[in-house]
Amino acid sequence: MVSHTTWSAAVAIAAGLLSIWIMLVVAVWRLRPDDLTLGESLRLLPDLLRLLKRLAADREVPRGARVRLWLLLVYLASPIDLIPDFLPVIGYADDAIIVVLALRSAVRRAGVSAVREHWPGSPQGLQAVLRIARLSTGATQEDRPGRAEDLD
Repeated sequence: MVSHTTWSAAVAIAAGLLSIWIMLVVAVWRLRPDDLTLGESLRLLPDLLRLLKRLAADREVPRGARVRLWLLLVYLASPIDLIPDFLPVIGYADDAIIVVLALRSAVRRAGVSAVREHWPGSPQGLQAVLRIARLSTGATQEDRPGRAEDLD
């Protein structure tokens, strides 16, 4: 039999992911490229989670970036937050900020080309994610900088 604590944790995780998803949709909608539809915006969180998992599992991504991504995935799955989620707006903002910071950090080490290679969604969704994370969207981005010499 499943205990009350287990159900509470499952509901808290689901509510947290739903809240992050809603905040991400609003942010994407405000910063979206002109050709990004509402449907593509709604699919962004599942695509982003798949991207994080794929980057974290890619052995060509520097180890330090992979560790950051795994820690991010654990943090998102954890019911423990820096700022409690019951606080309006700011309670979920910490999750969104941590996702953006971890993604930016990992992409700076792995390169935008790694993100493009592992992105499971539409090109418009990728542009929106790169834009939200304030990453270069140009095709001239260096291909996976520092991966061979990464020792951290």
